[in-house]
Amino acid sequence: MTSSVSAPAAVGGGIPRVVFYVAILFSLFQLVTAAFSPLSSTVVRAVHVGFLLLLTFLIYPWRGGRDAGTSLPTKAVGFCAFVLGTYHWVFEAELVQRAGDMTDADMVIGVVTLVLVFEAARRIMGFALPLICLVFLGYAMFGEYLPGVLQHRGYGMDQIVGQLAFGTEGIYGTPVYVSSSYIFLFILFGAFLEQAGMIQLFTDFALGTVGHTKGGPAKVSVVSSGLMGTINGSGVANVVTTGQFTIPLMKKFGYRADFAGAVEATSSMGGQIMPPVMGAVAFIMAETINVAYVEIAKAAAIPAMLYFFTVFWMVHLEAGRAGLHGLPKEECPDPWVALRKRWYLLLPLISLVYLLFAGFTPMFSGMVGLALTVVLIFGASFSRALNGTSLRVMFWIALGLACSAFAAMGIVPVIAVIATLAVLIAPRQDGRATLRLAVQALADGALHALPVGVACALVGVIIGSLTLTGGATTFAGYIIQVGENSLFMSLVLTMLTCLVLGMGIPTIPNYIITSSIAAPALLDLGVPLIVSHMFVFYFGIMADLTPPVALAAFAAAPIARESGLKIGVRAVQIAIAGFVVPYMAVYAPELMLQGGKGLAATAYVVFKALLAVTLWGTAVVGYFRSAMNAIERVLAFAAASLLVVALPISDEAGFALAAAVIAWHLWRSRRLAPVIS
Repeated sequence: MTSSVSAPAAVGGGIPRVVFYVAILFSLFQLVTAAFSPLSSTVVRAVHVGFLLLLTFLIYPWRGGRDAGTSLPTKAVGFCAFVLGTYHWVFEAELVQRAGDMTDADMVIGVVTLVLVFEAARRIMGFALPLICLVFLGYAMFGEYLPGVLQHRGYGMDQIVGQLAFGTEGIYGTPVYVSSSYIFLFILFGAFLEQAGMIQLFTDFALGTVGHTKGGPAKVSVVSSGLMGTINGSGVANVVTTGQFTIPLMKKFGYRADFAGAVEATSSMGGQIMPPVMGAVAFIMAETINVAYVEIAKAAAIPAMLYFFTVFWMVHLEAGRAGLHGLPKEECPDPWVALRKRWYLLLPLISLVYLLFAGFTPMFSGMVGLALTVVLIFGASFSRALNGTSLRVMFWIALGLACSAFAAMGIVPVIAVIATLAVLIAPRQDGRATLRLAVQALADGALHALPVGVACALVGVIIGSLTLTGGATTFAGYIIQVGENSLFMSLVLTMLTCLVLGMGIPTIPNYIITSSIAAPALLDLGVPLIVSHMFVFYFGIMADLTPPVALAAFAAAPIARESGLKIGVRAVQIAIAGFVVPYMAVYAPELMLQGGKGLAATAYVVFKALLAVTLWGTAVVGYFRSAMNAIERVLAFAAASLLVVALPISDEAGFALAAAVIAWHLWRSRRLAPVIS
């Protein structure tokens, strides 16, 4: 989700002044606690949730949906919610000493906080997620009266409230810990890069490289959304940012509105699995299964490339089938000129990748990347004020050396450099504009974090209920029973669970639920740990494209001026080959760099996947070098299917059939060419 934040000087046309300042204060709190760690993790989580609730009740009215403001009583509720968040801070020592022994005050604070978290989620995301979480809460409260294996021993209200509102497995559990530690920093990182002009850089680069090719406008959407995914990690946010440009461009050059919206929605959702800054789920996954985030990024790299190859290939085939050409080359910007103007914006991204793969924590890497972004923004402002190329070159060299030295020393010196630059540059007119840009990014980052953070808090109800009652073992046991006879059927059941849940809830709670009840079962059936969780993650993303409730498709609908349902149907068609990639990873873990069989085995599986995706695309669209007849489409689909299933000689049969159908189609296309011309 993106938010439009106006500076205080222009509050009349944007958000209220109090929201702007609270958002800035929220970002500053997160930066200070991440850089200096002055508070315990429990206190940071509680205050984090307090800020989330405060901003939600300041912005979202009772009827839901974004608004310019809320009523005075609602604002008062927001400030009360923030005060409740400080309860853990003020009474931290007492709460630790009497852990598990709830007082009347604890009960009131806990119950009210839970109610406010449910209400905040309803205002932001509607009824679906709160109702699902309410079912799990009801199971914790009344499950002792259920029959058979669903029954648990029963728990008192004090135990339930203590688990959900005061423990580290409820609303202040792992999802909120990740939201307050990693996710917020990376959202802020993306907000600063967007304010600095990264969207323009990505758009110009995409236009310059593929805008003039067959189906160029749609390929621009794929490339720019993929690049945005490296810094954003939010599918819906990508739709409403890059889609404002790419969807009208596609429609202008002959693409139907539903196809234009579907391309943007499908491309944008891939941003959640595109390293280095993946979606929030990736950080939650790293904490849940206790592996380094970089391992999650490595496992996602090849599937992400296959996903975007799928979308790119489908766009290319559709353009060929419909006879759609690209933009005139003279109207496309020079991509290298775009890089030359804003090359410095790539440095934070490069440093982030280096630090992550060098073994530093996501928190440290995100803080350094964010600090470097701010330094470079101020540095660019100062550089423009210098006269002479040599002075500018010397300035950038000195700034680069200083940043390298300070980054090696830690976060605190980097923050000091930012503050010094702000003080030095602010008196200049250009410097003041840059300072306003930085403040704007602070507010944007906080508002962008609202849907993610509130979802992370609410799904803690599910985690806490399942942990307290042990209810996850029931569903997992059923999947294991099915898997004893057919691993494929267990995978299908897990996929359907993800897709059905995804019809009403975002990717984060979708992953939390299914990873709690389904992923452990897949692990017991022999699926590698990361692969089992990535399988769930992947289909949680695909759920946002799957009708009847496809969040990404409905986000693209008002821009494309087309039905969200039609866009969702087209999005599934475009991403159809992408539904197969997780299955291939289960049967061939090398696709996610798991299994330890070496580079040759990985290269073989990747080649097989690329060929399967290529054939599936031609079968779905009905076009390759020319229009395909029904027999060719059936054979192409059969060849792709043989390459996916892990059966004896299926690969050999798939390669043989693929070679035959491709050769036949190329021969037939050459025969038809003189007739067509």
